[in-house]
Amino acid sequence: MEIRKSKREDLKGIMSIYAYARNFMAENGNAGQWGKNYPSQTVVEKDIQEQRSYVCIEDSKIVGVFYFAEKEDPTYKVIEDGDWINDKPYGVIHRIASAEGTKGVATFCMNWVYEQIGNIRIDTHRNNIPMQSLLIKLGFKRCGVIYLADGSPRIAFQRCIKSECAKGDNK
Repeated sequence: MEIRKSKREDLKGIMSIYAYARNFMAENGNAGQWGKNYPSQTVVEKDIQEQRSYVCIEDSKIVGVFYFAEKEDPTYKVIEDGDWINDKPYGVIHRIASAEGTKGVATFCMNWVYEQIGNIRIDTHRNNIPMQSLLIKLGFKRCGVIYLADGSPRIAFQRCIKSECAKGDNK
């Protein structure tokens, strides 16, 4: 598998993966996280334009997609019922999904991001048990609860390299 930035011509494949992911979540007790239309084509096009959308390729096919940025996420400024591991610069992962019939894609993508920046934050819906289990398996620590711009709560996780895990702000 390999990771590369998404291109405009990847849009059809990306939207197909997101449609499958929405279906999978709904069938597994998590219909509320992405609903029936998230992420929209407009959101994905913006991610691609901003060069923050990535695809995972295997055998010349798109098998995964995610948003990755090395920037502060405004929804992560306030955290309840816990605290972030540190206040150092971090990368964020959003909208991660894999194609039907694939195995290990999300793990591969998250490990790739971890290699890019050793301090990652991610959040998920309380009903997204498969994602919570994967995050814990990959060494992410549950840090608390954040709220999206629309007020929806999400469980927040963080993973960092030991040397980056010290509390403090080295910006």
